[in-house]
Amino acid sequence: MVTGWVFALTATILNSVAGLLESDATRHVHRGRWLVTQPRYLGGLVVDGLGWATTVVALRYLPVFVVQAVLGGAIALTALGARFVYGSALRRVDRLACAACVAGLVLVAASAGPDRPADPSSSAELALGLAAIVLVAALVATWRADAAWPLALVAGLGFGGSSVAVRAVHLTVGESVVGLLETPSLYLVVVFGVVGLVAYSRSLERANLARVTAILLVTEVAVPGLAGIVLLGDSVRPGWWAAMSAGLVLAVAGVVVLAGSPAQQPPPLRA
Repeated sequence: MVTGWVFALTATILNSVAGLLESDATRHVHRGRWLVTQPRYLGGLVVDGLGWATTVVALRYLPVFVVQAVLGGAIALTALGARFVYGSALRRVDRLACAACVAGLVLVAASAGPDRPADPSSSAELALGLAAIVLVAALVATWRADAAWPLALVAGLGFGGSSVAVRAVHLTVGESVVGLLETPSLYLVVVFGVVGLVAYSRSLERANLARVTAILLVTEVAVPGLAGIVLLGDSVRPGWWAAMSAGLVLAVAGVVVLAGSPAQQPPPLRA
């Protein structure tokens, strides 16, 4: 479990660095220069990829709801990082939100059960497959939407679904490379991940990074964790359901406040 925590925290730091790079890229966007063409934004995606790789390792040792809650804490690190990089001021409510994220994380982590779940059933893999189909259809349906929130929601579900599928792969195949190539969950990881990335990039063309991040992170923290419990059998310590729920509420509340904080917005470039 210690190994899982090391990799989960590393992923959180990498995601925070990626958020700062992507946020800084928004300062260079103007007519004729789209966000997705900015070197800083592309660099942020590379760092995001490294964060995803470390998340994959973390999911081998920790339940989905613990890993996703830890990753949600990246928004607090991003706010603190913006303070040092840009000199952004943290409001009192931002400091409280950071504390809420940390407190929520502690509660969620403490509520994780010690038992490793059994292999996922075929019905769980079928449910993940159907969810992937629905999510692809949702991406197509919302592609031309004027509002950003449906795309951000699809992105959060895509990234979160990828985490659940990764967890299913770990539970199914262990160390076997042949088993890895034969499990449907591996291909679901790719489908969910691509949907998440495409929807995220598209949503950033419709709204600012803070608004998109708020919706994405709330979805990515709450939904996959519950799916891991229902579909994959991730365990919660007896009598700790209330603590886990309170921790998720605190973490999500902190994410919402911090995502909309002025500290998340980089200062404009000087002419």
